[in-house]
Formats: sequence, C-alpha cells, structure tokens
Amino acid sequence: MAQPRACQEQEDKLHEVNLSTQRLRVLPPAVLSNSMLESLDLDRNKLRTITGISKLCNLKKLILSKNEFVDFPSEIQSLVCLERLELNQNQIRAIPEGVFSRLPRLKHLRLNNNRLCALPRDLAACQGSLQYLNISNNLFRTFPQPVLQLAHLQEFYVQNNALRQLPKELFQGQSLKMFKASGNPLREPPSEVCAGGIQQIRNYFNQLQRGLGQEDKRVKTLFLGASLAGKSTICRSLKQGQSKLVPKEERTVGIEISEFQIEDFTFLFWDFAGQLEYYMTHHVFITPQALVILVINLHMYQTNNKTFKELVGFWINNLSMRVPNSVVLPVGTHVDCCQEQEVAEKTHDIMARITAMLAERKSNLAHFIDNLEGSEEPKFYVDQWEKLKEMESCTLTILNLVAVNCTDHCDIKKLEATILKHVKNEELFPEVVRVLPPVYRQVEAAIVDIARSEEVADHGMMDLQYLVSKLSQREHLAGLGRELLQDILRYLHRIGLIVWYEEIKHLESTVFLQPTFLITMFKLLVRHRLVQQLESISVDTLIGERATIRDRANWVCTFKSKAMLCQQAVRALVKHQLCSEGMWDVFEEIMGHRPRRGRGKLFSLLEHFELCLEVKHSEALNPQAREFVPGKPWEITRSQGESWYLFPTYLNQTEEVSEVWGGDHPEDLHIRAYFSPEIPEGFFQRFLVKVCSFYCTHWVAKATCLLVCNGKPVLIKENNQRAYSYLELRCRKPSERTGFQFAWDFLVAVVLIIQKLAEEWPGLHVCVKSPCRTSGCPAELLWPDMDGTGATTKEDIKTCGTCGHRFGAELLLPKVPKPLEEPPAQPSAHYYVTSYGTTTFGPSSIQVTRQVRTLLPPLAQAPTVMVRLLK
Repeated sequence: MAQPRACQEQEDKLHEVNLSTQRLRVLPPAVLSNSMLESLDLDRNKLRTITGISKLCNLKKLILSKNEFVDFPSEIQSLVCLERLELNQNQIRAIPEGVFSRLPRLKHLRLNNNRLCALPRDLAACQGSLQYLNISNNLFRTFPQPVLQLAHLQEFYVQNNALRQLPKELFQGQSLKMFKASGNPLREPPSEVCAGGIQQIRNYFNQLQRGLGQEDKRVKTLFLGASLAGKSTICRSLKQGQSKLVPKEERTVGIEISEFQIEDFTFLFWDFAGQLEYYMTHHVFITPQALVILVINLHMYQTNNKTFKELVGFWINNLSMRVPNSVVLPVGTHVDCCQEQEVAEKTHDIMARITAMLAERKSNLAHFIDNLEGSEEPKFYVDQWEKLKEMESCTLTILNLVAVNCTDHCDIKKLEATILKHVKNEELFPEVVRVLPPVYRQVEAAIVDIARSEEVADHGMMDLQYLVSKLSQREHLAGLGRELLQDILRYLHRIGLIVWYEEIKHLESTVFLQPTFLITMFKLLVRHRLVQQLESISVDTLIGERATIRDRANWVCTFKSKAMLCQQAVRALVKHQLCSEGMWDVFEEIMGHRPRRGRGKLFSLLEHFELCLEVKHSEALNPQAREFVPGKPWEITRSQGESWYLFPTYLNQTEEVSEVWGGDHPEDLHIRAYFSPEIPEGFFQRFLVKVCSFYCTHWVAKATCLLVCNGKPVLIKENNQRAYSYLELRCRKPSERTGFQFAWDFLVAVVLIIQKLAEEWPGLHVCVKSPCRTSGCPAELLWPDMDGTGATTKEDIKTCGTCGHRFGAELLLPKVPKPLEEPPAQPSAHYYVTSYGTTTFGPSSIQVTRQVRTLLPPLAQAPTVMVRLLK
C-alpha cells in the first residue's frame, strides 16, 4: 500500500508546485522543464519577468500575486489551458491587446491592487468562460466596457477606484451574484444605493428609466470638539446667518441635528456633545463621506502635548480609526479672547502637530508592513499584510485651520464661504452630487411633510406599514410598492435623514422620521451626570413605579459601585426625564407596556450598539436537564426575578475582579492583543457587553473583566498607553495535557470577538502576540493569521529569538500537545462567534451533577456549578 501512495504523491508534485515566499527573481529551470505542471504558485517573490513560462502548455492555475511586475507578462498568452490567473498586488499599468483572446478557458482573474486605468478590448473574448473578476484598488476613472460583454460573470469587484458612474447594462442580466463597488465617488447610482446590493441597484435603474434623473447636492457635516469649544454657537450662527452665542447652560446634550442651505447645497448639521460620556454613542453617527468641522477653543489651547491631545489629538486619532478617508476642517474659536500673534502661533502649532501625528501614523504602518514582509514565513501573515496595506492607502485630509470670532458676523460669513469653497471641490468631495430617480425625491418630500404634520407626534416614530399606507394615499405615489419604499428608506437612512434599523428584530417595523428622537433615547441612559438625574427622580414618579425614596437611594448606591440599574430604576429614570422634556406619552413604547413583560425600543437599541448588558438574577438551569451538548440550547427555567442592566461606561473600580482572579501566575497562558494607534474610546466598554453576552458567569470593572466557562477563568485587562495599547488575556495553565484544547479554544474565541468588533474601525490595526515565558525577556511571538478553525502552528517546540530558551508550542500558541499515547481520533473543536449568541467548544459534552444560579450581577459572589467533562 505504501508504494502506490508514494507514487501518487510523486505524481501530485509533478502537477502542482508551490514556490511562494522564496524571494525568487527568476524561474527555476527545473520548473520550466516540467511540461506536466498544472498549478504554479509564485506568490510573494521578487519577480519582474517570467521568461520561459510559455513552455508550461498544460498550466491551469498561475499565481503571481505580490511580486514586482510593472509590465504585464506577455508570455501568459501562450498558456491556452489557463483557468485561473492571479496578478494582484503588483505595479502593472497596462495590459496589451491580444492576451485574453488566446485564453478561452479563463474562469478566474485577479488584477486588484495594481495601477490599471483600462482593460484591453479582447477581454470580451472570455465571455463564455470568465466567472470571477477583481479589479479593485486600481485607477479606473471610467467603467471598462469589455466587462459588459462577460455574459457568465458571477462575481465582480471594483472597490476603491475613481468611478463616477456604473452602466445599467451590467445589472440587466441574471448571472451576476456578487458585486462590490464601495470606495468609489459614485454619482449614479450613489454609493448608498450600491450598499443595498444588486437588486436595489436594479430597482434604481428601473426607476431612473421612468423619469429624468435629478441631481441632489447634500453634505453631512459633523461638528466635533471638546466641551464648550463653541460647536453649537458656530452651528446656529451659520444656520441663522448671523452671530448667535449659545449660553453655557444650553450646551448640547447628546447630538443636535439641523438642516441648512447654502446656494444649491443642502447641509445636514450634526452637532456632537463634547463630554466623553456621550462619545459612547457618537460612533453610531460618525459616518464616511462627511465634512468634519473640528472646533478648537484657541483661548483654552496651550502649545503643549497635554492640551493638544485633549482638544485636538483625541479627535484626530478617533477620526483616523473610524473614518480614515474623511475631510477635516479645523476651526479655531474664541479668537476675541486672544492676541493676534497668539492666534497665529497656536494655529501654526496645531497644524504642525496634526501633520506630525499623521506622519508618525504612516511611518508606523510602513514599519508593521516591513516587519511582516521581512519575517521568515510571510505567507502566514497574508491577511494582516493586506489589512495594513489598505490602511496605508487611507489618510485624513486636513484643511487649513480657520480662526473665527463667533461674535463677529463677518467671520461667520467668511467661514460659510470657506465651507462652500471646499464642498465644491470635486477632488475633496466627489460624492456630494448624487443622481436620483424622481420617486426618491418625491418620497423624501412626502416623508418630511408627514413628519411635520400635526397627526405625527414630535418623536416621529411610525410603523412601517402605516407609513406605506400614508404614502400610497398620495396621488403621485399610489403605485409605490413596499420593496421600492424599503430601498428608498435604506438610502435615506444611510444619508442620515431618517433612521430605520431593519437589522434589529424589535425595531424592523419602526421608522424614526426624526433622527433627533433616536438621540434623545440614547441620552436617557448614556449621558453626563447620570447620578444626579437618578437623585432628582421625583416622589410622584417613584410612587407611579411603586418605589420609595429608600429604593431610589439604593439605586444610586448600586449604580455608583457596580454601574448597574434594575428595571424598576430604569423605568423611573426614563419616565422622569421624558416628563421633564414633555414627552411622557411615548414612555410605554420606549420601555415596554409592562414592567416584567414585553420589550421596549430603548434596550433593543442600547444592546444592539453594545451600550448595556441585561443581567438576570434568578435565571436557573432546568433541574430536569441531564446533559448539555455543545451547539444545542441549554434549557433554563423561566426567570422569576427582575432584570438588571450593566452600563460598562460608568464602571470605576477593579479591586473585586482582581480578588476573584487571585493574582497573575508565571505559568499562566498569556497573550496580548495590540492596538495601533490606540484602543478607541469606548471600545473596551463595548467589548465587555459583547463578550459578557457569551459567558453568563463574569465579573467586570473599569479596565478588567473575568470570564468563567465550565469553571475555567480567563482574565482580560485593558492597557491604553501611547505606543503601548493592548488587551491582555490570561488563562491558568492546564494541569493536564487534555486541558490545553479547551484553554486555547476559550482564548481564541475571545480574540475573535475582539477582532470582529475592531472591524468597525477601518483605520485600526490589531495584532496578537504571545510574550516569551522567560522572566525579564521582552520578546514576543506574533500570531499568524487565524481562520477560526484550529491550531495556529504545527510545531511542537518554539525557540525565543532573544533569550534562546525553548518552550512547548502549546504554552505560546493555540496548540494541543501530543500525548504520550495516541488516543482515539477526536473531532476538531469549533467555536461560533455571532453578534449575540453562544460560543461552542467541541468535542466534549457536559453532564450537570449539581447546579444553582448561573447568572449573577458583576462583582457578586461566584456561582457554583459542578460539571463533569465526558470524553
């Protein structure tokens, strides 16, 4: 049996050769002499030519990605059997005619990340075969017409080019199943339409054929900056056309939205409160393709690192991570309190420091990329490398700072003229002008009219079906179908005119015609001075919720110590604040109709955006459940107690978590997830909500979290220092070899949650490292890419390149050590990470032998659950 197997392996080697990451500059003669070769992988080498490859007449798969090609290798046209060609991540500027007409079997073509601005006409010769085409991250300004003749094209990627228009012919056939065009300055269809998918694009073009497209010039404008910088004053002064000072007592709470017209441009002004408590909700509304006006109080600003970081650097850093391609206009205020020379010096200092910040960021990215490319085995870091290259291509555009005196009408008009000049610059704002079918504008106008009518309450919440019926009553919208309306609502949601969270189950049938009310809902519980709001709940409100003054005192005490509120406290607090704003009539809809049944809209929103976590006291396991099988629900008894809600942003101490953990041990399995440039504001708090939704036994504090799964603890600590930002994960070293599988599964599951959440910050880089286990050694081992399927290394021993000590691989990386005696084969472990769900470890099952309550509020005594692992 061994002989046929060896023959088969020898034959496979003749048909398939992998020479990736060999630093090759020429093709080895042995490869060129192998006429039987069908697959050749030359990824990540130093190739500029592939002379002699035409000899490989049977070649079906050729990978030349991440080399140094500037000219397209013309010999490829001789590979008539070729089915898959990958030339991505090179520097190719043009492809000559006559190549693709000789490749009649080509099915898969990757040309992304080059310098192409056109495709050869003869690409159309592949119309009967080509199914996959990727030309993203190139320099296309006009759509390549040969693509329209590819009748069997199923996947087409054209992201991050300079396209202004897509042809309707691309979407008329039914073969196209996957299409992505984000990162293009599209006018027709707008990128907000493309984000809805192929069917929405088809519906858009169908509507466009029924009437002449209308140009829509709309700019979302975000006013950011520290508290009392003057954001609201500038906002109102621009809107009213005159200086309009806003008193300190009227400063923004949450976010205020208003609309403003300059010539034929419509500006949607979003005025963000400056206190950090509100920044937890800001990320929901800070979106790409917006003008960011960063307001800086020049009177408070000092030319030192501390005030720069507080008043400027914090915002620049977070914009770099959240919307890395945005345009920022710094505006200096309170110049009337400064000398003229002082204004000039502070302006120069701010601009110089911002420039240095961005230069340092670019240098750090280049350093990360060089480290990966120079590693011994760069093929293990492909995903990380591609992410860093994407980040490297993004940069904030910082405009020249404009200094204004908010009390001077001339300065306000000067700022208005500056804003208008910039938004007219198509290089800065290529997506300001959008072409829309008439029905889009008609529906928008009708919705605005309905929202302003007397029959709609100020909150603007409306049932989706009722909105459809109201719109269909209008003569010009009588034939409006539900699918088209939903397309238009998605568009209006993406540009920020209305809010419709169709992805949230409890909100999919509700449309918020007034986005400001959504912000009002957020700031009911995520706000500045929330303790004072609790203390001021009126006696009448307490009586209405069947609570006493002592209950209120207990709520305040619990909130201060544990950042938790019971449902009764939340209801009283929300009712109190809504009454103070004259909106008591929406209380039941926001909070639910009964204290212990139903679910209001407020917590659906807060949990969706990971702002709070529901914690139930007395939800117990089902005593009749004899066995728990991973992947299947674990039956529980119906909750008898009141729900509590944890708000991580208000946590303020760590002592009890450290006490339960019992201190770090040198033998702990120990990893760090590093963040560059830093951990975003609010990231750790949102991570706590997400991770604690997976593991019901947990203790949390301001910068620490302890998770327990099947009696095994994992400690997570936040460290957010400049150039040293990371989340540290620790797990006790298993006492037996069999325990490594579970320990690493647990750690990897938490890492995957971190990485999934980090995707919401396109300009954020996260990498995982394991510190050397030698005391005092500063070396760290960089984790390779993870696909979530198992071990990250096949090696049994790892050697530290700094101290030279050798360790079992299972002590540093996800790895199960080989047992002394081989046990029967076990199925591999799996873990599933969803937005809210369960994390499942296999292949063990768990038998419950004794149980009590499994879910207690953070910082409470640990529950006792006795389990036995069944092999």
